[in-house]
Amino acid sequence: MAALEPYRRKRDFKATSEPKGRKARKAGNSFVIQKHAATRLHYDFRLEMDGVLKSWAVTRGPSLLPGEKRLAVHVEDHPLEYGDFEGTIPKGEYGGGSVIVWDRGTWTPVHDSAKGYAKGHLEFELHGDKLGGRWHLVRMAGKRGEKRENWLLIKGEDDAARPEGAADILEERPESVKTGRKVEELEGEAPGWSSKTGRIAKPRKAARTVPTEAMAPAEPVERADPAKIKGARKAAMPAFVEPALATLVAKPPAGARWLHEIKFDGYRLQARIEGGRVKLLTRSGLDWTRRFGKTVVAALQALPTGAALIDGELVVETDSGASDFSALQADLSEGRSDRFAFYAFDLLHLDGYDLTSLGLARRKEMLRGLVGTEPGLVRFSDHFDASGAMILRHACRLSLEGVVSKLRDAPYRSGRGKSWVKSKCSARQEFVVGGYVPSTTSRKAIGSLVLGVHEDGELRHVGRVGTGFTAAVAEDLFAKLQRLKAPASPFAGRLDAEAARGVRYARPELVAEVEFRGWTGEGNLRHAAFRGLREDKPAAEIVREEAKSAPAPKAPRRTVKLTHPDRVYWPDDGVTKEGLADYYTEVWRHVAPHIVGRPLALLRAPEGIAGQSFFQKHAWKGVHSAIDLVADPADAGGQPLIAIHDLDGLIGLVQAGVLEIHPWGSTLADWEHPDLIVMDLDPGEGVPWEAVIEAATETADRLRKMGLAAFVKTSGGKGLHVVTPLKPKADWPAVKAFTRGLAEAMAADSPDRFVATITKSKRRGRILIDYLRNQRGMTAVAPYSTRARPGAAVSMPLAWDELGPGIGPAYFTVANAPTRLATLRSDPWDGFRAAAVPLPVAKSRRTKGS
Repeated sequence: MAALEPYRRKRDFKATSEPKGRKARKAGNSFVIQKHAATRLHYDFRLEMDGVLKSWAVTRGPSLLPGEKRLAVHVEDHPLEYGDFEGTIPKGEYGGGSVIVWDRGTWTPVHDSAKGYAKGHLEFELHGDKLGGRWHLVRMAGKRGEKRENWLLIKGEDDAARPEGAADILEERPESVKTGRKVEELEGEAPGWSSKTGRIAKPRKAARTVPTEAMAPAEPVERADPAKIKGARKAAMPAFVEPALATLVAKPPAGARWLHEIKFDGYRLQARIEGGRVKLLTRSGLDWTRRFGKTVVAALQALPTGAALIDGELVVETDSGASDFSALQADLSEGRSDRFAFYAFDLLHLDGYDLTSLGLARRKEMLRGLVGTEPGLVRFSDHFDASGAMILRHACRLSLEGVVSKLRDAPYRSGRGKSWVKSKCSARQEFVVGGYVPSTTSRKAIGSLVLGVHEDGELRHVGRVGTGFTAAVAEDLFAKLQRLKAPASPFAGRLDAEAARGVRYARPELVAEVEFRGWTGEGNLRHAAFRGLREDKPAAEIVREEAKSAPAPKAPRRTVKLTHPDRVYWPDDGVTKEGLADYYTEVWRHVAPHIVGRPLALLRAPEGIAGQSFFQKHAWKGVHSAIDLVADPADAGGQPLIAIHDLDGLIGLVQAGVLEIHPWGSTLADWEHPDLIVMDLDPGEGVPWEAVIEAATETADRLRKMGLAAFVKTSGGKGLHVVTPLKPKADWPAVKAFTRGLAEAMAADSPDRFVATITKSKRRGRILIDYLRNQRGMTAVAPYSTRARPGAAVSMPLAWDELGPGIGPAYFTVANAPTRLATLRSDPWDGFRAAAVPLPVAKSRRTKGS
């Protein structure tokens, strides 16, 4: 049943005649292609597999030209009954429009279909009314942030193929193979009715006017009548209300007078609903309704009110579940709106009544009744009555932006005041762009932005930001700033020689949002990262935001000079060489115990993850002087290996394009006796994340029963690592034999869950307990090391109570990891070395030799 849950969740079967269906028990081999005139005409290509119809939306339809690639977007599984569906999906429902059965028949896989589907290459033959011969479905490499899989549908070279210039099968045969109708003939027909065949399904109730997922609940919670609310004042709805703004404080206030909400990372908007029309207004009153597409507007129109003024924030939530302003900016620039959500957190006006004089708690109660509490495109922003400090700690552990605290009984007051305060997990604010430094790797891109804030009526220089730009953003900013170029500096006072080097000045009109790790003694930004342009905030209003708090600990000083610091190592994430160096500087005290004084294996990608990458264990020509060259005692005449002893050594690795650091399990002081065990839990295809967590917990329980400590970290890839500190007494063969025995015991006890052999054919649906890291010369990725994969994830140590569905294997990244570490009360691996004991003698009957 779980396979069809996404399908059912997207549809209201009281409004649409589409079949609810169920997963079939017997295997079949049907296929169907449905021509679907929804918002955009496309063809839904469906193959029967595992009791459901695996489905792809082919935007331009299939082509009989051999080798011609047609984009096929993988969508949710459909029930087998859907293969017979033809008719009208009501306007406003998910996929609203006309559907005909364009072709149907059977299909035959050329090779093992399960393996092909998992691998991303299905080769098969179709036996339909219109299509035949051999075909390929090939999965494309995904981009970061993409929730859907893109495949290609390609016709093979055979007798069923057509030559260049032959008639297009889509134009030649446009009709339904079921009823003979063309899709255009269905337009305007009632759901479930055919002008050619009569009734084709039982008619349903009238359709709603917006997609199901955009709807507020049908029966909102405690829908209040404002006419009966004491303090609500009858009044015409204003065109705009200046929003209330939060004042920055060092920590959330305490006491029952305060409510605490998660701080969102998006665009603050005022939703004005009146007479069925919706306007989305920025904090300065600009009408941005058209910028956000139709879906959010439709969801607001569907709220059960004739007139309302709602204060909220429009966000994009990434796969981690956190709102992300950079992702919102990227979606807007790409014209994408499928990830938008509007969080409503205050209600200022409802059905002819001004509510601003009511206390916040009462306004939110009425807002909850209007919006409801079910997830949708319009969502109620709930609050917490618990300790604000505790809420902030949890927010920071999850790398969220922070907390907004509001006085429970305060009326709504425009402008910045003391009834709303915000406390952040990291320093973050807007800055005025006064110039830029060109990229050293591209002629039409910026390398860094030169920033300032207004003080005493003048623009004061506060430094630069040189990371956080994707290649496309860097080029877009270059074009924008070219149009704003100025002959002289807009900053008050003369910039020193270092600050002015290479700068091209611009009129101070653009506003950039920047995350940073604090201020230097000279008043400049420290370790800054660009998050996006803020077109909703005028440059003249940008001032320095500071909350009085204890000064942040100083980061260690690095002296290694980087060449091409603006070279982008992670293109989709905007992480540059300088950004990677900043990250390692920030986390140095955490990562150092795991990589200093050990032989290192390295993954190098000098041009970034989009270029060539290679593993390297030995020294290379021109290795930086800060990096140590060490001789392996077992290979005295061989090439030297790599090690480091300080931060400059680590930055030397960054300069060399090292994107992953894999240390040995032993130190330079004792090569032959490992001081840790790493059990790598690597899930095969189809293994849910919860199963990986259960595997890690079981591994830890087994280790503890044998007297060993167990710590856990994300891999930054697909799985988890369970790590055990050891007293370096046992040699490598003994440690390998011990870990092999543990892995094989788990596989023998739960053969349906675990395997201990690396053979891929045995791993589908199961987790590999990889013990092979625990032998001489083998390595595992270091805690806090980055991974050379899209997303710029890092391998992050966790406390055991942090494991859960909300934190996946690649949740922590270069962007959010320093914030998490800076706000933790204690190191999640506190006491790691103190917990080391000698390797016990294995007692399991399954402990075999190495």
